[in-house]
Amino acid sequence: MRIGLPRDFADYLARRGTSPADGDAEGHLPLTLRAVGVGSFLSLFLAVAANYSDIVIKGSFLTLDFSTPAALFLFLFTVGILNTLFKLTARTPRICALLAALAAAGYLAHYYPFGGMVLYSPGLLFSSFLVATLTANAVLAGMGGSLALNRSELIVVYLMLITVSSLATAGLCEAILPVITGAFYYATPENRWAEILFPVLPRQIMVDDGNSNRLFYEGFGTSSFDVPYGPWLQPMLMWGIFLLALYVAMVSLAVILRRQWMERERLAYPLVQAAQEIVRGEQESRLVNPFFRSGSMWCGAAVPMLVGLFTGLGRYVQGWPQFTTEWIFPLLGGQFLNMTVSFAVLGFSYLIGTNIALGIWAFALLAKVERMAFATMGVTSKQELWAVTESELVNYQGLGALLVFVLMGLWVGREHLMQVVRKFAGLPSELADDDEIISYRTAVLGCLVGTAVMSLWLWHLGMPLWTALLFVLLALAIFVGLSRVVAQAGVCAIISPMVAPDFMIYGIGSKLIGTKGIATMSMSYVFATDIRVFLMGLVANGLKLVEGMDRHARRYVFWAILIAIFLGIAGSLYTVMNLAYRDGGINSNTWFFIDFPKIVYGTVLSGMEPRGIYWEGLGFAGLGGLGMLAFTWFHHRFHWWPLHPIGFPIMASWIVDWMWFSVFLAWFFKLIVLRFGSATLFARSRHFFLGIIAGRMLITGAWVVVDYFTGKVGNSIFWI
Repeated sequence: MRIGLPRDFADYLARRGTSPADGDAEGHLPLTLRAVGVGSFLSLFLAVAANYSDIVIKGSFLTLDFSTPAALFLFLFTVGILNTLFKLTARTPRICALLAALAAAGYLAHYYPFGGMVLYSPGLLFSSFLVATLTANAVLAGMGGSLALNRSELIVVYLMLITVSSLATAGLCEAILPVITGAFYYATPENRWAEILFPVLPRQIMVDDGNSNRLFYEGFGTSSFDVPYGPWLQPMLMWGIFLLALYVAMVSLAVILRRQWMERERLAYPLVQAAQEIVRGEQESRLVNPFFRSGSMWCGAAVPMLVGLFTGLGRYVQGWPQFTTEWIFPLLGGQFLNMTVSFAVLGFSYLIGTNIALGIWAFALLAKVERMAFATMGVTSKQELWAVTESELVNYQGLGALLVFVLMGLWVGREHLMQVVRKFAGLPSELADDDEIISYRTAVLGCLVGTAVMSLWLWHLGMPLWTALLFVLLALAIFVGLSRVVAQAGVCAIISPMVAPDFMIYGIGSKLIGTKGIATMSMSYVFATDIRVFLMGLVANGLKLVEGMDRHARRYVFWAILIAIFLGIAGSLYTVMNLAYRDGGINSNTWFFIDFPKIVYGTVLSGMEPRGIYWEGLGFAGLGGLGMLAFTWFHHRFHWWPLHPIGFPIMASWIVDWMWFSVFLAWFFKLIVLRFGSATLFARSRHFFLGIIAGRMLITGAWVVVDYFTGKVGNSIFWI
């Protein structure tokens, strides 16, 4: 009798923490311009479509969190439909040419005489993309090739899509325009903003058209109009300097930490495992990717697709039956126990270790107990912090734990970081950087220059230099910590327990920062507050896919990311501005155009009140840091200790409080499979939960497409 691990299970264990094609490098063919061409088209389309969906369709969020539904939907479409179509038609060049001709004829018949075409129409962009790609495929087929993307090219396309997802809506573009205009539109004699705020606001990075930006918020009311770009030019150029420095620093940090996280610590990177599985199976000789031929995958996909189908039909057909996926139970102290099933959280959480999943949901319940204790003792919130509903002390505690979590990670990786520094200084180093998307010298220089530019930019606008530098370092530390949490724990929706501007304004105190500094820092709410998705977190995860690429080809990935950043920002800002001037911002997304700017300027007013250092909050931050040290020591010292410490820094986040039940279900299912199931069952269960992820993204994207053609508004299927 043969004794040993089954082959499929042994292969899975061997691949954990590895690239999509480790040991199969020949599957990664060289990069060609078709990857950049297809990726650029899809990036621009995603930038436009995500904002159009938020503002006009008001359906499910496509780029709100690290789950990136739009990127995965387009990636599944590219591999499952486009690549298959390109391979199939390229086998018969005549059919390929006929299909391209039919597509072009349909395009001309629909849009001729081209009078009503607008560039912010997702339908126009996508139909143009189809005509262009089918035509290019026909030309290549006549030369013996095709437009079908190989593994390396699919990785580049996916990286470009998730890059755009980090910027298109909540990550930047749908937030920045209302913030830099809202002070003038929402100023009234009652709130006295003109008297109190206007003298201290950094006007160089704000837009005032001389008419309180009324047209931006109320619209022209017609499809024929000209966007008044004049007042926007200087502020957007100023913001461009800061954002370029920020994103260069983020990408550089992701490169510096890549080898430590991937090769030394072997993090799981659950958010890219679905893309890994798809890329790994792509072969030129196979017409259909094996991922789409998996019965286990489609069984898993059927669950969210069925729930999403019934939910969407309920918006169209009154009385249509619905599935209940949320239960709320009252607790002591006015608290509630929220038990919600999120298919995205469920799918991604199954791909992490059971100890990590246990740490997340157990610490979330511990935070609930802590809040109940505070409420029972009458401890309430004393500060108006971002996303704080109970006592802010829990949030200070979480921030302290997160910062210690980052410092411990740097300490663990000190040998690697020292080698990076030696590489930067031109000294002998054990590290080779020819497998990175940029050299270590460039990466370290990007961090240093980016940090300096951001600090000087804030100082130029009125913030004390030491405050500006401290704020930038604090914000980057939070970005690093959350990126590590996402990479290790697969948390597809997360925000910081406390954001950098709140800690600076309320923790350090307005007396040390000054009114001009507070007003300038309030503008950082654009990129440092509602950080449910940001560039570094997604790039750090995306670099996991790059491991299997040819070393020479990896350097082109950096330029692909830069192209995606440019197209994502340009396409998104153009779409938001045109839709706002057409229909009026106040008639679009309520959160971004009404609530968000009011919260930002309310923070300025509150922060201008003279206050010193908040020692009580800093004390709880210290306790949080000590708690993180203790839980980490327990985790490494005692094998019986069940809780992974990664759940402690994020337990104060209200999103974790909302999604703990989905993490619990994933933990429970995986525990049962590992304890009582076979290796074959485990492999199938993994494909089942990958299918849950794919099905959730497919039904979300499908309803957005249906709503686009039917004109349905407000058909939100899934929140996260």
